[in-house]
Amino acid sequence: MTHPTEIAEPQQPAPRKKHLDHVAAIREWARTKAGRQSRWSLPNDFFRTSSEDYLKFLVPENQRILSLGCGAGDTMAGLNPAFGLGIDLDASALQIAQNKYPRLQFMEGDMEDADLIEQIAQNLPFDVVLLDGSLGYLDDIQTFLTRLQVVCNEDTRVVSVYYGYLWEPVLRLAEKLQLREPSLDTTWLRMGDVENFMTLGGFETIKKEWRVLLPFRMFGLGNLVNRYVAPLPWIRRLALSHYLVARKMPKYSLQEHSVSVVIPCRNERGNIEPAIQRLPKLGSGTEIIFVEGHSTDGTWEEVKRVQKIYPGLDISILQQTGEGKGDAVRAGFDLAKGDILMILDADLTVPPEDLEKFVEIICSGKGEYVNGSRLIYGMEDQAMRFLNFLANHFFALVFTFLINQRLTDTLCGTKVLTRKNYQRIKAGRTYFGTFDPFGDFDLIFGASKLNLKFAEVPVRYASRRYGSTQISRFRHGLLLLRMVVFAYRKLKAI
Repeated sequence: MTHPTEIAEPQQPAPRKKHLDHVAAIREWARTKAGRQSRWSLPNDFFRTSSEDYLKFLVPENQRILSLGCGAGDTMAGLNPAFGLGIDLDASALQIAQNKYPRLQFMEGDMEDADLIEQIAQNLPFDVVLLDGSLGYLDDIQTFLTRLQVVCNEDTRVVSVYYGYLWEPVLRLAEKLQLREPSLDTTWLRMGDVENFMTLGGFETIKKEWRVLLPFRMFGLGNLVNRYVAPLPWIRRLALSHYLVARKMPKYSLQEHSVSVVIPCRNERGNIEPAIQRLPKLGSGTEIIFVEGHSTDGTWEEVKRVQKIYPGLDISILQQTGEGKGDAVRAGFDLAKGDILMILDADLTVPPEDLEKFVEIICSGKGEYVNGSRLIYGMEDQAMRFLNFLANHFFALVFTFLINQRLTDTLCGTKVLTRKNYQRIKAGRTYFGTFDPFGDFDLIFGASKLNLKFAEVPVRYASRRYGSTQISRFRHGLLLLRMVVFAYRKLKAI
C-alpha cells in the first residue's frame, strides 16, 4: 500500500502502458543487436544490396526523404536525398548514422508518438516517406498511418518495404539454425494487409511490386534470377521483399487550371477546322497548338488559314523538325504554356467534346496521368480493324503488368498530365532515352517511373471522316513487341 504521506505516481492507462512496454522491447532488441551486427553483415549483404537497388529505381535522387525506422541510415543515404531526416529508437545506430552521413539529419524517437510526428511536419514538404521494414514493428499501424497524413502533401509518395508473408517460416527456421540474425517478434503482413492499412490510414495505393527470389549470390545465379525471373507474373508473389507505393488520398475540390491541347497533324487537312469547332473551352483558358508533320495534302496551309480566321482563339502553329508523332508531341509540349497538357489526335476518332472529362480528373486529383481507353465502350463500324483490336487487348494486359497499374489501351492518343509532371518526365528522360516514335510510351513509362497515379477515361471511338489511318499493323506491331522487351529491361529487370 502507499503510505498516507506519500503521493502515488499516476497510473498509465493500459493501452499506453502496453505501448511503452512495446517500445522498451524494441530498444532492448536494438541494443543487443548492435553487438551481433558484424557477424551477419556478410550473409545479408547481397539481399540488402538487391533490395536497395530497386528502391533506387522507385525513388529518384535529390528528393526530400523522411525515413522512419532508419537504423544506421545506409538505405536513406544510398538514395542520395537533397534533404534526409531519419527517425529511429536505436540511439547507437543513430550515432553511427550521424558519423557516417553528417549531411543528413537523424533523430531518436518513437515514430508512433503523435507529438514527434507533428514536430516532423514542420520540415514539409517531404517528397518521399520511407518505411523500410518498419510497419511490422508498430503497435498500431492504422493510427500511425492516419497521423502520418500531416507530413504529406498531394505529391508525397509513401514507400513501404516489407518481407513477403510466405517467407516467415523459412526465416524463422534460418534463425533457429543460426543462419540469420535473430529478430524481434513482429506482425507479418501480406501485401493485401499493407494495402488495407494504407486505405484505413487515408492513403491510396499506386503500385505494388515483389522482388528478390534468391537472397544469396550463388555464384551469380541469384542476380540473374532476381532480375529476369523474379518479376514474372505469379512467380513474383513468391519473392522475399514486397514494395508498395501510396499517396495521400486527394481531396476532391475541383480547381481550375489553364489547358494546352496539342494536336499533331499529318495529312489531316479535312479535320483541322472541325477540331477547332468541336473543342470545348477547357479550364480557365484553352491554348490550342497544331504541330504539322510534313503533310502532302495541304494540312500546313489549312492550319495557317484556321489560325487566321479564328482570331479570338489562342491558336499556335508549328512544323516539327523531326519525324513521327512522338517528336510532334514533344515539340508541342515544349511550346505549351498551360498548367495541364493534353494530346488530341487530329483524326478526331476520340471526340474532342470528351476532353472535359480528362480535365476534371486531373483538376480533382483523381489521377495524375490520365489515359483514354477506346476498348471499354462499343465502337463505330470500321473504327478499328479486328487484328488491331486483338493486339490492343493483348498489349494492354502486358503493359498493365509492366507498369503495375491498370492500363486497358496503351495506344489511345488522348493523354493528359500537368505541365509540372511533364517537366519531371522530361528531366528523367535519360533513363529511357528517345526510344519512342509513337510518343505514347515516353509518357506512360515516364509517368510510371515517377509513381504517378494513373486513371483511365473510357471514350466512344469513332471512325474517320477524312483521310486514312497512319498505323501499319505489322510494322507498328513489331515496334510494340520491341517496346515490351525494352520496358521489361527498364521497369522490371532492375
